[in-house]
Amino acid sequence: QELRPKSLDIKQEELGDMVEKEMASTSEAIEDAVRRIEEMMSQARNESSGVKLEVNERILNSCTDLMKAIRLLVTTSTNLQKEIVESGRGAATTQEFYAKNSRWTEGLISASKAVGWGATQLVESADRVVLHTGKYEELIVCSHEIAASTAQLVAASKVKAEKSSRNLARLQECSRNVNEMAANVVASTKSGQEQIEEKDTMDFSGMSLIKLKKEEMETQVKVLELEKRLEGERVRLGELRKQHYVLAGGCDAAAEDGEARPAPAPRRGILKKPPIAQKP
Repeated sequence: QELRPKSLDIKQEELGDMVEKEMASTSEAIEDAVRRIEEMMSQARNESSGVKLEVNERILNSCTDLMKAIRLLVTTSTNLQKEIVESGRGAATTQEFYAKNSRWTEGLISASKAVGWGATQLVESADRVVLHTGKYEELIVCSHEIAASTAQLVAASKVKAEKSSRNLARLQECSRNVNEMAANVVASTKSGQEQIEEKDTMDFSGMSLIKLKKEEMETQVKVLELEKRLEGERVRLGELRKQHYVLAGGCDAAAEDGEARPAPAPRRGILKKPPIAQKP
């Protein structure tokens, strides 16, 4: 609702000015997003190292590629809109054309706002992730939102464009590129999250001798508990198979007038796992 233009408060002759204003505002937001990502990249190189630096660089690089794709999309969309207006307005002015097609114009304004807003949110989420105050899932959601708002912008532009328009073909290609770059952001975010979580789980460098011994004992307890559960599940699996063989054998015997015999149940000893020697 916030992204929708307040049509009742806007005179129709002002819609044309709003389209140009919103497209310019979206371009400015994307340029600002690119600058902020570059600043975050520099900050990450100064304040992090190792796996965290590698993850941050990969995520920020994918965000930069996405912003560049969006920038090209907005430029192409602006060119297509000019083409649509020039070919459809006839003797009317640009303002009159937008006023006459007010619903279409409002769709363009709404889509442009959504694209700019998505780019801004993506950068803010990336900033929080790099500073370790945000969630990786926020980046993933923002990427999906950008892909959705891009589709909205293309759909709004496509309504009045000529099917043979080169600018329309370019816009559709830009849209596919944006979707691909958004998918790259999602992929780099997920892989980075897995790397960080794995490192945090296995990093024992800061532990004291007492802490290490305590962690070792707790882990041994977990191993024994899991082995006990595993042995119980093995026994349960053996009993299930035994009952299955009995029932299957009974059915075969009934079908063959008692000539078939149930298959022998597996020996429980075979299912048991040999005990693992514990560390003294």
